[in-house]
Amino acid sequence: MTPELQLDRQLCFALYAASRSMTQAYQPLLGELGLTYPQYLVLLVLWEQDGASVKQLGERLLLDSGTLTPLLKRLEAAGLLRRRRASDDERRVEVWLSDTGKALEEKAAAIPQAMRCRYGAEGREAESALLRQTLQQLTMLLQGKPG
Repeated sequence: MTPELQLDRQLCFALYAASRSMTQAYQPLLGELGLTYPQYLVLLVLWEQDGASVKQLGERLLLDSGTLTPLLKRLEAAGLLRRRRASDDERRVEVWLSDTGKALEEKAAAIPQAMRCRYGAEGREAESALLRQTLQQLTMLLQGKPG
């Protein structure tokens, strides 16, 4: 077998396995809030920028509208947000947190610390920051963006 084709030598597989493991680690914490990991990501953006457009959410989360729209519909059905057309441009849909969605931020505030404890990053902020920066640079390279 060609060594370059061994599974354990593939960066893509290491990232895939780490991503799946990270998502699985979040599941119990998010389950207590009634959220999936993608729904949590949408809320993270809205807690930063309530009233973001669907386009802005898609750009920030690297999701197309075919993936994002069903997520938003489920969050809206759960009473966590509402979508509405922008008053200045009917083509743009804005996403606003409901009071319930805003209140959920306080409950979710403990999740990052719980995750740091879970994967042993407590007290290793510099290493975590370097890993995050490396992954962000890799993402930009793969998207063909200068980094």
